[in-house]
Amino acid sequence: MAVRFLLDGDVIEIADCDPTGTLLDYLRGALRRTGTKEGCAEGDCGACTVLVGEPEGADVQWRAVNACIAFLPMLHGKTLMTVESLGVGGALNPLQSCMAANGSSQCGFCTPGFVMSLHGRAIGALGSELPVADVIAGNLCRCTGYGPILEAGENVSQIAQDDADVAAALSGLGGDASGTFGGRQWFAPRSSQALADILAAHPDARIVAGATDVGLWVTKGLRDLETVVFIGDVADLKGIEETPEGLRLGAAVRYAEAHPAMARLHPDLGELVRRIGGLQVRNSATVCGNIANGSPIGDGPPALIALGAELTLRSAAGRRTLPLEDYFLDYGKQDRQPGEFVESVFVPRPAAGAVVHISKLSRRFDSDISAVLGAFALTVEQGTITAVRVAFGGMAATPRRASGCEAALVVQPFVEATIAAAAEALRGDFQPLTDVRGTSAYRIEAAAALLWRLWHREQGTAVSVLDVEA
Repeated sequence: MAVRFLLDGDVIEIADCDPTGTLLDYLRGALRRTGTKEGCAEGDCGACTVLVGEPEGADVQWRAVNACIAFLPMLHGKTLMTVESLGVGGALNPLQSCMAANGSSQCGFCTPGFVMSLHGRAIGALGSELPVADVIAGNLCRCTGYGPILEAGENVSQIAQDDADVAAALSGLGGDASGTFGGRQWFAPRSSQALADILAAHPDARIVAGATDVGLWVTKGLRDLETVVFIGDVADLKGIEETPEGLRLGAAVRYAEAHPAMARLHPDLGELVRRIGGLQVRNSATVCGNIANGSPIGDGPPALIALGAELTLRSAAGRRTLPLEDYFLDYGKQDRQPGEFVESVFVPRPAAGAVVHISKLSRRFDSDISAVLGAFALTVEQGTITAVRVAFGGMAATPRRASGCEAALVVQPFVEATIAAAAEALRGDFQPLTDVRGTSAYRIEAAAALLWRLWHREQGTAVSVLDVEA
């Protein structure tokens, strides 16, 4: 079956679609839309930013994505906007004109990506409620500096757009899709039952949600994926359910879509999500995908483990639920059987008065990978810690709880001496590796410091770099 999507109102049809061919290569090659640039080929610099739209009732929900790691079958049934789509008759649109007049571009290589990110904000794309600086955190400029770019984004914050005709045209493009290319197969189901049936027949297939991780296997690792199943359009995996008991997120819910609900669950969780990649990454990456790939430095899992999250896995044979921490067995090994897929994650709502603290340490504040991520959830009753969960990322082969630290905290008074004892116990919980993000010694010291950060914040001291002033 051909992959079909809209580009500026025209239907683009790819009869023989490479399942891991990137949108960026297709734009620059087959379509000669060379305004979209290749900078990093890993979703980090934003030079390749485009806008992808999906029908939402009688309208279209746009989101900025990195074309360099978006696979072509993921465009099926959607609409696309590139920098060449802006303006009329070759004229600049208001945002482009403002950037030109404001000196927001020098070499110009990164400029199309900035324009697309800011244009998305101006037309109300996913994440458009964020400040301009957050919207362009996934776009890098090495020569102009951000001042004039920020000013342009502030000056042109709204651009009217009527997508009714586009939404109507999209109604006939969707549906299940599949294909073969060079002996490789791909599937794009639209229901979880269809997904379960496909995985029963192809238990070794590679499941792809947003491709923010798997995309790099192809662009950087040059890997060939034999059978690929794209789950980003499985309708019944897109649910976000908020209840008094907690928050349930389906496997196809993207971080940007989950961000408001996660912030309502706890502000620290919302702040963590704001720092997961750039907006383009959060517009593609899913919460459950961040879990399923089992990375020891994934930002989401340690925080969700500390909050007591449960994971539901499904296959053609049925469902099973397990504590999230039990899913991670060893480096590169998870408790997921052939034919199974992650269906949802449930995060309990912290009790009123619970002490929750989540801290991410990275070399760069925005859009960077964690060196250490610490998450703490304490129940304190009448001055005594009655329950505690402490989890870390970047400290072991998997996201993991700190059992010694927990033992030193539970059934102890919530006082400075207890924190000191727990920080010392924490040093024996892990033997982290040394890599480019930090030495083993640094990680041990940093992990203990994050526990002290919790203590000082509870005493009313400003501990965030956004709050502390010289």
